[in-house]
Amino acid sequence: MTSYGNERIAVEALKSGALDYVVKSPESMLDMPHLAERAIEQWAARAEHVNMQKALLESEAQFRLLAENASDMISRLTIDGHMLYVSPACETILGYTPEELIGTISFDLIHEEDRGFVKNLFKGNRYDTTYTLTYRALHKKGHYVWLESSSRAILDRKADSIIEIQTASRDITERKKAEKALQDAHDHLQEAYQRTIEGWVRALDLRDRETEGHTQRVTELTVKVAATLGFSDEELTHIRRGALLHDMGKMAIPDDILQKPGPLNEVEWEKMRLHPVYVYEMLSPISYLHAALDIPYCHHERWDGSGYPRGLKGEEIPLIARLFAIIDVWDALCSDRPYRKQLPKADVIKYLREKSGELFDPKLVDVFLAVVEAEQ
Repeated sequence: MTSYGNERIAVEALKSGALDYVVKSPESMLDMPHLAERAIEQWAARAEHVNMQKALLESEAQFRLLAENASDMISRLTIDGHMLYVSPACETILGYTPEELIGTISFDLIHEEDRGFVKNLFKGNRYDTTYTLTYRALHKKGHYVWLESSSRAILDRKADSIIEIQTASRDITERKKAEKALQDAHDHLQEAYQRTIEGWVRALDLRDRETEGHTQRVTELTVKVAATLGFSDEELTHIRRGALLHDMGKMAIPDDILQKPGPLNEVEWEKMRLHPVYVYEMLSPISYLHAALDIPYCHHERWDGSGYPRGLKGEEIPLIARLFAIIDVWDALCSDRPYRKQLPKADVIKYLREKSGELFDPKLVDVFLAVVEAEQ
């Protein structure tokens, strides 16, 4: 030992037990340098342990200081849900004192409909991942409150295991009530939209007795076939609206054309062919109907480009409008009209197959007829 610092360490080390070892073993005097080195290492290890314990106590004190003054309920739990610690905020949020909750199983307070997924999240907790979940917990007074909890696993990296799970939970019951009120208002508004659309359809039916009932039939059939194509529920809602509104442009067609008992002449047809444009102009300013306009605007377009109003062809025509074009013709040919009787379904199927690839998307003809034949 050549410096004052090493001498001091050696003295402290000998005080810690190295001297006793030397005195008890006189032979070891011959190996004094190695003994001193070993004593220094032992002392350093003890000092590090003391420092770690001190740091742990300081960390624990800091945790409790933060936890016990937080508005969130702070908890420490085992992976099985046993409560090791819970902050005083639990009394404000759940009505229980910390003493009433520590030692209990947190899962027992969770609503039975939410308990399963909370348990699964605990057991499937990935290391170094903070996750947030919402669930209902039982208040001491017997009602349930909505909690939002942010949780993180505390790890023992050497053992590759979870020591505990720390969670910060807050009461979001009022937020949930506001969300429900907003959802209810949205649902009422959607229902009002739907009733308005149905009112428009009834008004058109009163003007055009020839096609009465046609709109409802093609709407239900279009939604049914579209569902088999994988459209989402939200998309099906827009499809339903579009199908209901597909002929709304006829409101702008004069009665002498719309209610003519026989076939239209070329001049009358020119006016009739404008009804998809009329419906587009009528409905496009209404934002909630934008996603529903493909059917009203494009259902008279044809696969070979011979349709109207824009002469679109092939996949230029929106998919749902290509499907609706098939269903619209199917229902028209299968229904009585003032100037002709309905055709047998076998004849209509034959017609659709003949016009597949010409007027209609051949793949969608196959899809539609598969649904029809399955029903028969």
